[in-house]
Amino acid sequence: MERDFGKKEWIIPDGFMSDTQKGELVSHEAVCVLNLSEITAEIKITVFFEDREPIEGFTATCLPNRTNHIRLDKIIGKNNIKIPHEVPYAVLIESNTPIICQHSRMDVTQPEMALMTTIAY
Repeated sequence: MERDFGKKEWIIPDGFMSDTQKGELVSHEAVCVLNLSEITAEIKITVFFEDREPIEGFTATCLPNRTNHIRLDKIIGKNNIKIPHEVPYAVLIESNTPIICQHSRMDVTQPEMALMTTIAY
């Protein structure tokens, strides 16, 4: 069945990962991907900053008719590089097939923890 959902490029302009951890809970962000196509989504992630050059080389996949919750605090790019904590950033998500992207942030910096989520642009 041919479906016409999603797109191949998504932007998340507001990224920031705190170093805060409360017990087993860790502040983190995730790109939640839904692939409703019949092929595996090959995903490329580029990270942009206010004061430095972008970081490229992060990749992920999402199988057909599946989801993948890509934890941005755990993803590792070329040369073992990670997205830095305590630094504002933005993310470009590119895929070979249309996908749907949602951005989520778990913030445990305050006693009343917060979960924020939004559909990417």
